[in-house]
Amino acid sequence: MSSLRRVVFLDHASLDLGDLDLSPLHEAFDEVQLHDATEPAQVAQRLQGAVAVISNKVQIDAEILAANPQLKLVLIAATGTNNVDLAAARAQGVTVCNCQGYGTASVAQHTLALLLALTTRLCDYQRAVSEGRWAAAKQFCLLDFPISELSGKTLGVLGHGELGGAVARLAEAFGMRVLSGQIPGRPARAERIPLAELLPQVDALTLHCPLNEHTRHLLGAAELAQLKPGALVVNTARGGLIDEQALADALRSGHLGGAATDVLSVEPPVDGNPLLAADIPRLIITPHSAWGAVEARQRIVGQLAENARGFFAGQALRVVS
Repeated sequence: MSSLRRVVFLDHASLDLGDLDLSPLHEAFDEVQLHDATEPAQVAQRLQGAVAVISNKVQIDAEILAANPQLKLVLIAATGTNNVDLAAARAQGVTVCNCQGYGTASVAQHTLALLLALTTRLCDYQRAVSEGRWAAAKQFCLLDFPISELSGKTLGVLGHGELGGAVARLAEAFGMRVLSGQIPGRPARAERIPLAELLPQVDALTLHCPLNEHTRHLLGAAELAQLKPGALVVNTARGGLIDEQALADALRSGHLGGAATDVLSVEPPVDGNPLLAADIPRLIITPHSAWGAVEARQRIVGQLAENARGFFAGQALRVVS
């Protein structure tokens, strides 16, 4: 291993907007090289001479690893590992570490914010005020859009890990009853309700599970039809969990009371998306921003530094390969 602990951060601007303290990284490494973004053709060259690389979304594949035999550590500035060829890293003796649990509070509050926006009709009322409809009202208030309370309603949670659990606790604080659903591909548990039994019971459904071969299009046309009329759907996990065309159709038909998503199947949606159509009612889309609280992003910096220090001390943390 090189005596110089040099790290290259390939897509630094995807994490830091100039509002983070990067001193933990500078303390963990002798040299930190920051690139706002890196094109695929630039990766191999930029990693020359580096013992470690930090990547949020830039692909680190077998070819990149083979071109940089001096590389010993891959630090993922996220939880998902799909941007790294883990098998190739393992074969080359490269340690891969990710970040975990950094955005629990940020994503949980975003999930509740979306649910609250749907039930209070926040976007509709804001638009009505901007259009002058309140100023033209004959009474002191404007109540054109039906408002409902979370209290007494049932929330279904798909993915009851750390994040799903945090959302459940917030929902319970609003007086909601929380039911946990069984995720396909996972061992059955007594406290997890099969999807076909869960969907007809809930007033709102929130997704917090990973995207894999078992969960892709977890909610398709058939599953959305099983939800009770007027039910709400919130997705702050992965876009591919929902058949987006089916969701658009369910909203247009009026079967669903509303939906909100922080994620789409392809991000950014440069080639469009069925959910971006202008005629879909009661739909809120946020641009994969749920995780992005400054506190959450600072935790990522801290965990990247912790992972590096642990690796150099022979006690690697959060190892995924």
